[in-house]
Amino acid sequence: MITVEKLVFNPFQENTYIVYDETKECIVVDPGCYDSYEEGQLHRFISSFDLKPVCLINTHCHIDHILGNNFIVNKYDLQQCIHKAGLNFLRDAHNHAKIYGIHPDPVNGPVRFLEDGDLVEFGQSSLQVLYTPGHADGSVCLLSKNDRFVITGDVLFRDSIGRTDFPTGDFDLLMQSIHDKLFVLDDDFTVYPGHGPETSIGYEKVNNPFIRI
Repeated sequence: MITVEKLVFNPFQENTYIVYDETKECIVVDPGCYDSYEEGQLHRFISSFDLKPVCLINTHCHIDHILGNNFIVNKYDLQQCIHKAGLNFLRDAHNHAKIYGIHPDPVNGPVRFLEDGDLVEFGQSSLQVLYTPGHADGSVCLLSKNDRFVITGDVLFRDSIGRTDFPTGDFDLLMQSIHDKLFVLDDDFTVYPGHGPETSIGYEKVNNPFIRI
């Protein structure tokens, strides 16, 4: 059985997820830890549960979701796993951060590309990659059919959706991603978004003012 834990980091209040099973192998999703204190929080959590990080995944490469990439890459000797369409955001992260008065280290380290339908395995479990552009090129969601949840990054929030006024944002494409990839899931699937509280597919189908069906 997969356990999903959330830590909230950086000025954007971004959700970082640690996903693990009974083997103690874990995936770190969107490490947003910005400073040494937040890095310590993430490391202490991993250590306290005796977890072994085996993969770093970014649901997309906007700056608030990758601030901790270098820390994770260097601390645990991992690759950064992203969709190839998000590579330009990763490369330009340092310049983009300056807009918000943030000065992180340049994002370095090896990169592994994920494709729609890929399975990311850890321990005795796996997550399926769903390519869901619209908020940004390279946006993916991570689906567990067995444990009935999906990590949506900034594609879908409780009562809201990802912004589409950033570069490569496209409202119609985002709607297509949500309807074709997420709303085909059963209503009881838990949604773990990139910001804010958890929700469910069924709740969003009925209550989300942007996409009610």
